[in-house]
Amino acid sequence: RDFQRPQRPACTMSAATRRVLTLQGHVATAADQASESTSSGLRLQPTAAATATVPQYAIALPERLADGEFHVYRNASSPTALMTGYAPPFHGVKTLHDLWESTCSRHSERPAFGTRQVSPDGHAGEYSWMTYAQVYAARAALSSGLLAAGRRPGEHMGLYSVNNTEWCLLEAGMTRMSAVSVPLYDTLGPDAVRFICNHAELTTVCVSLACLPTMLGCLKDCPTVMLLVVFAHGGHPLPPLPAEVTHGCQMVTMEALAAAGRARPAAPVPPLEQAMATICYTSGTTGDPKGVMLTHLNLISNAAAYADDVDLGADDAHISYLPLAHIYERVTMLVCLFAGSRAGFFRGDVLGLLDDIAELKPTLFCSVPRLWNRIYDKVQAGIRDGGFVKQKLFAVAYASKKKALEEGRPPPALWEKLVFAKLREKLGGRVRYMSTGSAPISAEVMEFLRVCFGGVVFEGYGMTESACVISKTHASDFTCGHVGSPVACCEVKLEDVPDMRYTTADTPYPRGEVCVRGPSVFKGYFKAQDKTDEVLDSEGWLHTGDIGLWLPGGRLKIIDRKKNIFKLAQGEYVAPEKIENVYARDKFVAQSFVYGDSLTSSLVAVVVPDEEVLAPWAKRNGHPAAGDFAQLCADPAVAKQILASMVAIGKEAGLRGFEQVKAIHLHPALFSVENGLFTPTFKLKRPQARARFQGDIDRMYAGLK
Repeated sequence: RDFQRPQRPACTMSAATRRVLTLQGHVATAADQASESTSSGLRLQPTAAATATVPQYAIALPERLADGEFHVYRNASSPTALMTGYAPPFHGVKTLHDLWESTCSRHSERPAFGTRQVSPDGHAGEYSWMTYAQVYAARAALSSGLLAAGRRPGEHMGLYSVNNTEWCLLEAGMTRMSAVSVPLYDTLGPDAVRFICNHAELTTVCVSLACLPTMLGCLKDCPTVMLLVVFAHGGHPLPPLPAEVTHGCQMVTMEALAAAGRARPAAPVPPLEQAMATICYTSGTTGDPKGVMLTHLNLISNAAAYADDVDLGADDAHISYLPLAHIYERVTMLVCLFAGSRAGFFRGDVLGLLDDIAELKPTLFCSVPRLWNRIYDKVQAGIRDGGFVKQKLFAVAYASKKKALEEGRPPPALWEKLVFAKLREKLGGRVRYMSTGSAPISAEVMEFLRVCFGGVVFEGYGMTESACVISKTHASDFTCGHVGSPVACCEVKLEDVPDMRYTTADTPYPRGEVCVRGPSVFKGYFKAQDKTDEVLDSEGWLHTGDIGLWLPGGRLKIIDRKKNIFKLAQGEYVAPEKIENVYARDKFVAQSFVYGDSLTSSLVAVVVPDEEVLAPWAKRNGHPAAGDFAQLCADPAVAKQILASMVAIGKEAGLRGFEQVKAIHLHPALFSVENGLFTPTFKLKRPQARARFQGDIDRMYAGLK
């Protein structure tokens, strides 16, 4: 917007590349090519090639020319070379240090990070902003302060806090001295903090005052930690180090560290692009978390590809509330910073998030299906409660705008003013880009977001091991139910999974495990070569464990999960996550845990009902316990009603008979990080859930006999 995105330089094509592209140009549609072969004897696998009515978002190429099988997909905008970084004139930005140097010099007077001051009575004021020039100075002071404190390039340094300006400044300082950042979720308990500090051999932990008690409680068991940098302390005096900490650790405030750095300024120690930039510990659902080693090349290539069709500039703002310890938020922040946009942090309490959004008025809003589903449910409930006229008005407006968007026409101004403007105000009124990731989202909710909130809505698919995004939907693609095409830094193929009956020879669409390769794929798991070898093969392919298929146009659809599958007594394989995602569409279901015993032929589930749906339903139906949620959950008649609703949803979604649960137990308390059933990224811990509900599981199976 304030600078033109430069065109990619033309690639010099070899004869082999020209031959590949020529062959690809003659690939038939999936329906036509099942039995065809070329004159050279190459048998063309079913692909998602373009048709007269389907735009081509990805190009299918052979992994090896000798194979003759077109099954490796690349983004259609750059089929001959994977993107490794930014295009000229920014091709010199190879590392996070380079990114900070570039953006701070280009955007020095722009606001970068915003914080709301909260008074003792809980009132939040306006955002106060720190400019890129101020960030540049603080970054230099903090890195110099760390060096003055005896810390050295290459050391591993932790960041233990909720999202805030200080987190970002300290991480930026680490990149200036070639240190390796290790973020810790602020929700982690003592055991996880202790494990990460020792496993990653942290020498420094930068910690907020809110997380300091947990850190101090672990410190005696973390002998490598020699420096604690405390921030967000609001002027409160720091507590003393525990007496049992005897290994010489020091504790300083962030302000004191910066002052020491200003007194002893040090030159940058720039990292190499292949050097490790961060270790991200993935949520451990079955054991200890794994440390994903990501290089500067991994992060820069993914951020550049992520931003390729996102046009951000000085007027854009991002609301930062998803944890910075999660790669989704981390790379989103890099995209914003490189463009010179600003990031406003939520106050740290999700209950105040909507108020923070109203104050910031973001143009970029990234979230996860959990929140989008809540927004969808709230809007739908408001429409239902508004009576027949309101329901009819919304239905007509929705259908009219949806049709206009599908046909590429501007939506009717009347409906925009009467209906949709009010909905947009709930997110501040300025949102131009919305994205969803980290978990599957239903096509129904995805369409709802596009119609109701306007702008561009992306759905992305990725993982920490790919440095964030593997594929995402295209701005011009209004279809739902898929995760788009590979981003320009990745190539993707599907690999047969015979046990689950998924093969790349399946018709009409190839199916198999999603494998990804490219400059954003991680180095491996820290101190865990055996686990690395399980997912990263000798040719550089990362095996994701997800099952996908190729739709027309080169769009990827995730349909199943290879991991977390089990076999029932009759020999059928079941993927519980897929089933749970289907049942999540049921209005009565807030959360579910699907379980199958390999000695039985049936599935059962523990279901947490949605109290905001169940309570009004009970009241309308005259249930004697309508005002007591726990009693409602204990009523077999209520469970029978919810089970019937779930089975109906399952039939609509095409679940096979053995995939439907045959009994449910209603649990009145949500699964959470605090009760040990969720990871910090809200993934279900299945072994823990099984142990917690083993008695209920046994009773359900006994009742089925």
